Amino acid sequence: MSLYFYYLQILFKSQMQYRTSFWLLSLGQFFIPFSVFAGLYFLFEQFGQIKGWQFFEVALCFAIIHMAFSISECFARGFDSFSSLVVNGEFDRVLVRPRSTVIQVLGSKFEFTRVGRLAQSIIVLIWALANLSIDWSLMKGPTLMFMVLSGMMIFTGIYILAATLCFWTIQGLEVTNIFTDGGREMAQYPLNIYQKWIGKFFTYVIPFGTVNYIPLLYLLGKTEGNDMLYPFTPLLGSLFIIPCLFIWHHGVKHYRSTGS
Repeated sequence: MSLYFYYLQILFKSQMQYRTSFWLLSLGQFFIPFSVFAGLYFLFEQFGQIKGWQFFEVALCFAIIHMAFSISECFARGFDSFSSLVVNGEFDRVLVRPRSTVIQVLGSKFEFTRVGRLAQSIIVLIWALANLSIDWSLMKGPTLMFMVLSGMMIFTGIYILAATLCFWTIQGLEVTNIFTDGGREMAQYPLNIYQKWIGKFFTYVIPFGTVNYIPLLYLLGKTEGNDMLYPFTPLLGSLFIIPCLFIWHHGVKHYRSTGS
């Protein structure tokens, strides 16, 4: 991890060499999800509620998912742009270095300008929490934090899977954006507003439901029966990254250089 933080320090210094550009890009990232949130706001202004969910309840869901996505997009960007390493033959250099390929790819690129998207999500989170009557307990605070961290792990796992495909396809596949950008757009609403098969897929296959729906019910006091397991669902969702890492190592073993 010392190597990872060294990568982090170097890339941060390099991006801060052009500070005006950095802050303008960060400002742009602030307004990108703002337009999406504005659409959410006007939707509820028109209809009032969606399947029993009020505006600030969905705003809380929105904030959590976008926080998780922005953190993952910042620190796991190396996997999102991994295809360039394969195309240019630069992954060969990664393999001969005596360090984990995961750490090296993670450290190959950081997008610190995503701080703008993160800031907007934090503002929405604070606004939503200020307008919700949540009966806070010893478990609800950590649950909220684990929802964000688990979402970050799930998005990172999807980036890893998309990068692993590049060992066979060379170029990255745009279809994987269905589960990154599409997953973000889908998960900013509670899962029960969709058809049942969508809810099951995004709970048991790609576990966004363990981040944006099941623990959200617990935070808002909407659970039925025993609610002792609800706070731990984000931890279960974070385990999604483990099979992703196994698949990655399987792909590394089958890597064939492009000869570039």
